[in-house]
Amino acid sequence: MLEEFLGLIAGSWPAQALKTSRILYPLVNASHILALATLYGSIAVLDLAILTKARSEYLAPLARAVPRLAGAGLCMAIFTGAILFSVQPFDYAANPAFLVKLVLVVAGLLHVALLHATPAFRELRNSGATTPMLAASAAVSLGIWTAAIVAGRFIAFMA
Repeated sequence: MLEEFLGLIAGSWPAQALKTSRILYPLVNASHILALATLYGSIAVLDLAILTKARSEYLAPLARAVPRLAGAGLCMAIFTGAILFSVQPFDYAANPAFLVKLVLVVAGLLHVALLHATPAFRELRNSGATTPMLAASAAVSLGIWTAAIVAGRFIAFMA
C-alpha cells in the first residue's frame, strides 16, 4: 500500500514538472531554504532572547509576533518540502536522515504546542516575564530545530 501511494506521488504532475524543468526544481529548492530560514530564524530570535534574558519590553512583542512568522515559515517549508519529496519519494522514504528529520520536526511541533499551552508562555506574551522553564524550553527548541536542519542537510549524503 505504501509503495502504491509513493508511486502515485512520483507520477504526480508536480513531480513530473520538477523532473522536466531546468529551473523549477532549483526555484522550489530555494523557496524551501528560504522557508526554513524564516522558520528557524524567527524561532532562534525568540529562543535566544529568552536565553539571554532580554528585557521584558522586548520579549512580550517577540512572543506575540514570532509564532505567526514561524508558522508561516513552517507552512511554506511543508508545502515546498512535499513538492521536493515528490521527485524521489521512494528514495526519501528509505533515507534514514529524512526519517530523522521528520521525527525531529514532529518533536518540534509537539514541543511548541505544549509550550503554548502553558501559563508561563501566556505570561511571556502578556508581560515579557520569563521563567527557568521557559529558558529550558528555549534551549530544547533550539536543539530540536537545529538538529532537524542538520538532519535535512544529511539527506543528500545518505542516499
